[in-house]
Amino acid sequence: MPALPEISLARLQELLPAALIFAFLAGAGSLLSAMVADRMIEGRHRPNAELIAQGAANIGSSLFGGLPATGAIARTATNVKAGGKTPVAGLVHALTILLVMLLAGPLVGALALPALAGLLILTAWNMSEPHKWRGHAKLPVEERLLLVLTLVLTVVADLAAAIGVGVALGLALRLRRRAAAPSDRTPPER
Repeated sequence: MPALPEISLARLQELLPAALIFAFLAGAGSLLSAMVADRMIEGRHRPNAELIAQGAANIGSSLFGGLPATGAIARTATNVKAGGKTPVAGLVHALTILLVMLLAGPLVGALALPALAGLLILTAWNMSEPHKWRGHAKLPVEERLLLVLTLVLTVVADLAAAIGVGVALGLALRLRRRAAAPSDRTPPER
């Protein structure tokens, strides 16, 4: 049954910093997932609607004792490769998973992890867009290093750490490049 979690000032002070960091990383992950899907279907997502829907879903999940959820690039890419192009595809995907878990939960739990790993490797390969690798090789050295670092952190640490480090270093690179670029502004004549 749905229930409100225990809310106290001490608990808020304890959990709020981690919750804000997680919310940022979850939002960034969901928006990244939406951007990948946009490139795959040549569409355009609505970032505000994406984040509001994610927040509403996580509030609803917490009322039932569930864990927070984000948009997942692997599921989104698989859905797009299967022909999904609208939000209805995501709803059908969620309902299908619900039905499978309700009707065949014990069988699904016995699936071999290597089979799931193979599926994830294939999905990751497709998401990396190998046809664009030559273009990535022509990027400036800093951006190539950032790309490799983010890839390594995703595998060695986790996606949240990779996104956090990638966003922070990417922002630092852009700020440094902006500060180093000569201004094309000319003062007005008076």
